[in-house]
Amino acid sequence: MNDYDRIARVIDYLDRHQLEQPSLEQLAGEAGLSPYHFHRLFSRWAGVTPKSFLQSLTLARARQALREGESVLDAAYTAGLSGPGRLHDLCVNLTSASPGEIKLGGQGWTIRAGFAESPFGTCCIGESPRGICHLSFVVAPSRRAAEATIKLDWPRADVQWDGTVAGVVDEIFSPPEVARDVAPLRAFVRGTDFQVRVWRALLEIPRGSLTSYGRLAELLGERSAARAVGSAVGQNRLAYLIPCHRVIRATGVFGDYRWDRTRKRAILAWEGAARDGTEAVP
Repeated sequence: MNDYDRIARVIDYLDRHQLEQPSLEQLAGEAGLSPYHFHRLFSRWAGVTPKSFLQSLTLARARQALREGESVLDAAYTAGLSGPGRLHDLCVNLTSASPGEIKLGGQGWTIRAGFAESPFGTCCIGESPRGICHLSFVVAPSRRAAEATIKLDWPRADVQWDGTVAGVVDEIFSPPEVARDVAPLRAFVRGTDFQVRVWRALLEIPRGSLTSYGRLAELLGERSAARAVGSAVGQNRLAYLIPCHRVIRATGVFGDYRWDRTRKRAILAWEGAARDGTEAVP
């Protein structure tokens, strides 16, 4: 069991027992660790104590983040979606494949691909000559599903599996407090014009904020297209990099996630705790 698996078990436990305010000893028992080792593991992973993290899982915190996220998106659209570029946020240059590139299916390309560990478990990443074209979390015991997705999107590309992409994963998941003085990450996607519009809008939601499917549709000028927006969000091939996890239901309920519902809650609470935590742990 890796660190994320232990954290995921604790989050599931907190979901079921948060009203009881479980003790450190109870949470440690769920993780299969002593209280001392659990507190060290959890604080290192989340950057805050378990108590602060628990606050980030509440409905009240989700609703607050939702209001903040919608306000940010309003401002972004007023400015013409000028790009994220916010302090401590990933800066991503998103390019979409042309119809000709999609038809060629990656012919003549070499895609470097590999598996690496992230704060949210094992992930699979693929980097094409045009940029990162695949990023997913491994949710099944076998890694073949993640491998197959890359070949499905780019069937004619030469996919070379190695460990050299681990450095890119480290950059994507670097802690929020790390200054980002590096060049923007290049992301390359294939999708319809509508899907790409939705994905570009997702890049405007800063870490620690949220928006709803309906609000996103409204800001895109498609007031009645919340379902279509939800479908586009679900088709995102770049987990975390394009933050589809920051879209939740208007009620404040986190909802489902392509790469596991618990993982979505873990990511959102990790981002929220890092932003709001006053009990930061070195």
